[in-house]
Amino acid sequence: MLRVKDIRLHYGAAIALRGVSLEARVGQITCLLGRNGVGKTTVLRAVTGMHAVSSGRIEWEGEDITCLPAYERARRGIATVPQGRDIFPLLTVRENLETGFGLLPRGQRKIPDAIFETFPVLAQMLNRQGGDLSGGQQQQLAIARALVIRPRLLVLDEPTEGIQPSIIKDIGKVIDRLRESGEMAILLVEQYFEFAFALAQSVIVLDRGQVVASGPTETLDVDAIRSHVAI
Repeated sequence: MLRVKDIRLHYGAAIALRGVSLEARVGQITCLLGRNGVGKTTVLRAVTGMHAVSSGRIEWEGEDITCLPAYERARRGIATVPQGRDIFPLLTVRENLETGFGLLPRGQRKIPDAIFETFPVLAQMLNRQGGDLSGGQQQQLAIARALVIRPRLLVLDEPTEGIQPSIIKDIGKVIDRLRESGEMAILLVEQYFEFAFALAQSVIVLDRGQVVASGPTETLDVDAIRSHVAI
């Protein structure tokens, strides 16, 4: 389980997060919702170690990881799919997938067959450069790259951004299958309300850097949550 306890985070003198707390459990999808600029991505950066928190505590599987650098969190099974995908455009699909090998013991440095079962299009494009793929294919590559390290916590930042509707449905099915495997916790940032609510078991809503609503999806007031997401 991931436990984030009362974290505060500053960008210089500006406060970005104000006492944010959340939990993400293995076998469940926890979704962060809110308008642009309310702190969703900042929470993910705090969880993955990309930005240090000013105060508070972050625990993963019972260990305090608040002060661990990002690469040490990755070694503990925390993988991220960043907003905008951030694949390496000049590397091949195979090389992109192999970038996670450095975190794995030598005997595990291979691309799991399950990745190509999940994303069969990637198996057909192993020798193509990442920059030649479509937006939807690049998003599949970004998720597959994260899965190479066999994560216990998968962090996804707006995986539907800039993706055509048919691919959005496919990505939703993949995320749900990963949840059903019971092998990882999934922390998802999303702006598409219907997509998020269809997938998530629990939701945290942010506004101006603080939590304004949270709980299991079936207990929340859908209209109230929607009002915090709608522009």
